[in-house]
Amino acid sequence: MAWNEPGGNNNDPWKNRGGKEQGPPDLDDVFKNLFGKFGKSGGNGGGSGKSLGGIGAGILVGLLVVIWFISGFYTIREAERGVVLRFGEYHEQVEPGLRWAPTFIDSVIPVDVQSIRDQSSSGSMLTEDENVVSVQMEMQFRVVDPYRWTFAVESPEQSLSQSLDSAIRYVVGHSKMDDVLTDGREVTRQRVWEELQAIIEPYNMGVSIIDMNFRDARPPEQVKDAFDDAIAAQEDEQRFIREAEAYAREIEPRARGQVNRMNEEAQAYKERVTLEAQGEVARFEELLPQYERAPQVTRERIYLETMEEVLGNTSKIMVDSKGGNNMMYLPLDKIMERQQSTSSDRSRNTLEGLQAPVTDASGRSRNSSPTTGLRGDSYREGR
Repeated sequence: MAWNEPGGNNNDPWKNRGGKEQGPPDLDDVFKNLFGKFGKSGGNGGGSGKSLGGIGAGILVGLLVVIWFISGFYTIREAERGVVLRFGEYHEQVEPGLRWAPTFIDSVIPVDVQSIRDQSSSGSMLTEDENVVSVQMEMQFRVVDPYRWTFAVESPEQSLSQSLDSAIRYVVGHSKMDDVLTDGREVTRQRVWEELQAIIEPYNMGVSIIDMNFRDARPPEQVKDAFDDAIAAQEDEQRFIREAEAYAREIEPRARGQVNRMNEEAQAYKERVTLEAQGEVARFEELLPQYERAPQVTRERIYLETMEEVLGNTSKIMVDSKGGNNMMYLPLDKIMERQQSTSSDRSRNTLEGLQAPVTDASGRSRNSSPTTGLRGDSYREGR
């Protein structure tokens, strides 16, 4: 049973010692008693006490040396470079890997040289035409020289921020409000980049500007609606321009094709007319000897051939000049067209079904074919 359990005997080892109530011993008293014993043993032992003290001091020094040596190991990551300072002064630059530096003598500052860092700036600025705009831009940069980044300026990131803010205000102050808010944003971005490069170049800070982003540019709230309308109108203008260019790209090849087709047709017509003319010349050259041998026969044959060609392309009309004063005209081409239409109507009626008979006032059946009736009437009238 433990000495301090409830209901047990009070066997506290720090009480009732020497007949007195006392608490735990003070640590200072313990160490004094311990060192006192070592001192007495050293005085009594002579040379053996001195040797024990020397061994203990040597072990202590050895332990301290081991701890000091182990504490000097450090690691530089792949994306970093180490800047080594010896007694606070630049000593060297180390590559990635496991390294060792004497503690309390050298100190190492790791610098990331691969990551792309961001730095932004924003604020309300006055333009050249005395208008206020709110501009926000962001810079992306990377450290290329760890030594210059560490020692060129006291606070490199703060210096970059101030340089970016100064470049933005300078460029916006020398630009018009419409250029900053509308179609001149890209020019403004490029000018800010160039101005920032010119500002930080004398300091040689060991950084490289990767990109410059134009995040936002807004007019004052009082005129924001009007500027939104202006921006929308400019966007419509650009859209119309793109549509017109697309139409031009579409219609131009078609027009070129038509031009080429017309050129080819003209060339073909030229060749056809030339060949026809050459054929006519050849025909007349062949006809000339025949005409010289028999002029009358050749003239009549040419006349008949010409009339045959002319009459072959005109309507034919039969005229009956006999049998009285009445003259009946029978246009044969119209009659042929009616016969063809009648044949097509009969075929359609046959496919549709029964054809209803047609009777006259006397009850006699008549032929429903208009062509047949026309032919019969025409024949009777002609006779």
